Amino acid sequence: MGIRVAVVGGGPAGSSAAEILAKAGIETYLFERKLDNVKPCGGAIPLCMVDEFELPPEIIDRRVRKMKMISPSNIEVDINLINDHEYIGMCRREVLDGFMRDRAVSLGAKLINGTMHKLELPTSSNGPYTLHYADHANGTRVGEQKQLQVDVVIGADGANSRVAKAIEAGDYNYAIAFQERIRLPEDKMAHYQDLAEMYVGDDVSPDFYAWVFPKYDHVAVGTGTMKVNQAKIKQLQAGIRTRAAHRLEGGEIIKVEAHPIPEHPRPFRVRGRVALVGDAAGTVTKSSGEGIYFAAKSARMCAETIVETTNAGQKLPTEADLQLYLKRWDKKYGITYLVLDLLQRVFYRTDATREAFVEMCSDKDVQRLTFDSYLYKTVVPANPLTQMKITAKTIGSLLRGSALAP
Repeated sequence: MGIRVAVVGGGPAGSSAAEILAKAGIETYLFERKLDNVKPCGGAIPLCMVDEFELPPEIIDRRVRKMKMISPSNIEVDINLINDHEYIGMCRREVLDGFMRDRAVSLGAKLINGTMHKLELPTSSNGPYTLHYADHANGTRVGEQKQLQVDVVIGADGANSRVAKAIEAGDYNYAIAFQERIRLPEDKMAHYQDLAEMYVGDDVSPDFYAWVFPKYDHVAVGTGTMKVNQAKIKQLQAGIRTRAAHRLEGGEIIKVEAHPIPEHPRPFRVRGRVALVGDAAGTVTKSSGEGIYFAAKSARMCAETIVETTNAGQKLPTEADLQLYLKRWDKKYGITYLVLDLLQRVFYRTDATREAFVEMCSDKDVQRLTFDSYLYKTVVPANPLTQMKITAKTIGSLLRGSALAP
């Protein structure tokens, strides 16, 4: 008899893990609290995710090929993708999540519309984990109280992960994202046909950036800031609304959303036969605040490791087996996280350094390096002359920014 795996959380992370496990013939249970959940999210996905996760064209609302970076003094820098086949995909999470979850179910994952409220740990080294949950299949909010015993648990249940709490994975610092979906008049919406905007400045975020991202029939307008500035979030949202006012004129707010974003990995991402992935593990990047691709990728790597080390579910994995997923993850993406953390520390400190950052983004070599890194998820090594040029421009921009600083 093979192992049983519970995946808690039915977003891109949980669905990606469930898909790989189910494909391998492992008995897989996928828990999702709200099947119509509309997660607050900018919804940008890189080109490599579209290909790697075989996402169909119909779930991509917009193909962004132009970015506009806007400095604290409202200097605008236009960044255009050179190659026609390249784009940043803009999605609504309810559409993306639903597709990925349905695909996992079609491959054999057993979907449970339920809320896990307790994870009971084994009483012996090879004993089962017991999930206590409310089953909402009957349509009630409270749900019927049930239990499920499994051999392995994957926590893909977001920043407020109950799985992480159950295994005492430790806490992490987090940011708050606040977003309004705004439906614009046709002439205003035309401006965002294939364009996304990013604003920087103390008025919109003291440690992050604000955005206007186009969706199917509206734009997502939002900002983010660290937990310590949580009380200012509505003031910062008013800041981005003011900065972008001339482009949002006549718009109607159709939804207001907010959610936490982890700022670094949890102290423990694997304990026993429990592994954390996505936001539950803390895979969101600094500087860009990107989480969708890394959530799905971490979950896929975790599930692939389980399939490999258990001989497709024929034996129990050990904690060392699950730790192998983390070793592979850190080896593949560790440098990416370090670079983006450095960028945030250097360029998001003051309005002067933010002006320097926007100035630097006007350089074509910087643009190409940045887009290649984002679209294909590699810290692309430039040739030495180009690298020297980028380094010199970075230093020059920072020096000019320092001269302007009070």
